[in-house]
Amino acid sequence: MATPKFSKSKISFHLDLKKRISDYFDDKRIPKTGNRTLYIKAVIMVLSLVSSYIYVVLFTPHWALALAVCMLMGALTAFIGFNIMHDGAHGSFSSKQWINNLAGLSINFLGANVFMWKTKHNVVHHAYTNIEGVDDDLNARPFLRLAPSQRKYGIHNYQHFYFIFTYSLLYLYWVFFTDYKKYITGKVGIVPIQRMKVADHLSFWGFKVVHLMLFVAFPIYMVGLVPWLIGFTIYGLFAGIVLTSVFQLAHSLEETTFPIPSVETNNLEDEWIIHQIRTTANFAPRHKLLTWLLGGLNYQVEHHLFPKISHIHYPALSKIVKQACVEYCIPYLEHSRLRMAVMSHIRHLRALGRGEPV
Repeated sequence: MATPKFSKSKISFHLDLKKRISDYFDDKRIPKTGNRTLYIKAVIMVLSLVSSYIYVVLFTPHWALALAVCMLMGALTAFIGFNIMHDGAHGSFSSKQWINNLAGLSINFLGANVFMWKTKHNVVHHAYTNIEGVDDDLNARPFLRLAPSQRKYGIHNYQHFYFIFTYSLLYLYWVFFTDYKKYITGKVGIVPIQRMKVADHLSFWGFKVVHLMLFVAFPIYMVGLVPWLIGFTIYGLFAGIVLTSVFQLAHSLEETTFPIPSVETNNLEDEWIIHQIRTTANFAPRHKLLTWLLGGLNYQVEHHLFPKISHIHYPALSKIVKQACVEYCIPYLEHSRLRMAVMSHIRHLRALGRGEPV
């Protein structure tokens, strides 16, 4: 399968929206990147993870408390990914590229690889959102059916019951399998990764070793094999649940679409910006704590339209985007509460699992 092509713009919506966003930053006289508030949050999250690691590995607390700390570390790993790595990889964390590179490298210390992530997320997911066969985020086969065009298996009848278990495996699967698969095959799904330089190869293997030393070898030496295995499993499973749930609540819903390219031309019906709006949804936009923890990824519409703008600006930008969508009669997908998005996702999984029209 070749990557599909988007239709050419028939309206001036994209240019108009870009101008409105640009005018907003000009009027406010603020940069589109992060600011002191974001940097303070980044320090708080990194120090919280480091402190939790030191406490559970070096001071070996009571097993119940240790498991709670491991869950906290799983959540902090996801939050660092959302707030620091994600903005850094998109080049929006700072106006200085070396700081963006450093922020992006945070994912390397946590076991994954920012080079592979940029292809999977920045290139593939952002360009071809919700297109089966291209967007690798839809690939949870054979355990889950996430798009109507995917093959249905009998087990999918129950996927709306067991999906959380599948989501919990993401982080461990990512760190210990899919990164290596991308490295060996040189592809993310059907899309080739950029040619790796010597420095990229050294970074890939060097950080994998660092991660194994920090999160496997040293903890086993300090607390023993079985305690480490239990703690690390809890940590990895909880990180997986948080990471996967946030991304699925933005794209795999009853309201979002899953466009299929024309068989004859391989073209998509919509232009890129309309495609992004129809395949993406916001959730709980007024929940300030959730927005803070998730790095603004509950404002997924704004992120997909303007990925090079830091997430700290998304609440303000959402008002501009929403108003423009109203004026151009373009649906703006949003769930006002988290539970509404969760229920929409579960209903979507149930409908797909039963083979019902979506």
